[in-house]
Amino acid sequence: MNSVVLGRTGLQVSQLAFGGLFVASFATDLEKARRAVKDAVALGVNYIDTAPGYGNSEEVLGQALAEVKQPVIISTKLGGRPQPFKPQDKDCLMQSVDESLRLLGRGHIDILMIHEPDRPGQYDWWTNWQEINGPVLELMEDLKKQGIIRHIGLGGTTVYEMAHVMDCGKFDVVLTAYNYSLLWREAADTIFPVAKKHNMGIIVGSPLQQGVFARKFAGAVSESTYWLSPARREQFRKLYALADESGISVPEMAMRFVISNPVVHCVLMGSKSTEEVHANAAAIDKGPLPQDLIHRLDEIAQSVPYRPCGEPLGLGWLIGNPSCYKGPGQA
Repeated sequence: MNSVVLGRTGLQVSQLAFGGLFVASFATDLEKARRAVKDAVALGVNYIDTAPGYGNSEEVLGQALAEVKQPVIISTKLGGRPQPFKPQDKDCLMQSVDESLRLLGRGHIDILMIHEPDRPGQYDWWTNWQEINGPVLELMEDLKKQGIIRHIGLGGTTVYEMAHVMDCGKFDVVLTAYNYSLLWREAADTIFPVAKKHNMGIIVGSPLQQGVFARKFAGAVSESTYWLSPARREQFRKLYALADESGISVPEMAMRFVISNPVVHCVLMGSKSTEEVHANAAAIDKGPLPQDLIHRLDEIAQSVPYRPCGEPLGLGWLIGNPSCYKGPGQA
């Protein structure tokens, strides 16, 4: 497993990282999750991401990692816990940190992220949105000085708001999800340039767009998905044709595409089974995609460079289940 230095953190991280969302009990059983985590670490994965908002993911990971001897780098987040959650109350925030340490069974957190600091109205993190300041950053800086956390990060799903938050220069790492993949590229124009400016570590989440690229979906090219723009359906047709022509499966192509960009340090896999772990590791071990294939993918992506108005975020689920569509922009 190749490893790289994660921006200004100096941490040596594997190019493939483990995303903890799908080891929660709502997605899989504990024993299956334990095996997936242990197999990932055995294959050289040393970066693991989780969050209080991912069900009981922290607890599951803490139990699984107690059985692992290899050193790992753990990232977790602030947000949503305890209830009622008060994002500008240091005592409330500290309760969340203490609970993360307890559940993960660790004495420190390698990277503590603010979860979705880019969504005005969801959590009122900032005293001043223009200057990006508030009690949460004061607490995180104090915890960093004490060695309770080592680095400060942020993770979210928007691009323009996130880039603004990042540009304050106070963060070491950014996790961007849903915004850099085979057909969605917005992070390349916004997140990546600001991260490079501040020498931040760049982690890409949801390379398969939560299932969109897990396999070829008939619904992606069918008129039954009437809520997809015609241009988007044509994109899928061209992508599937390219996968057939190249002999590279869509999920493998999706994983290798992300690490083909040299500014990306690592990519999260949302695996919940050993089979998925091994498949993702095998894809990453093959390295970046050939440059001619990258050019072909770029041409396909440019036909719909930005999300059409009303396109649902939870596209993977909906393409596989077209009748579950609930309206414009709904997951």
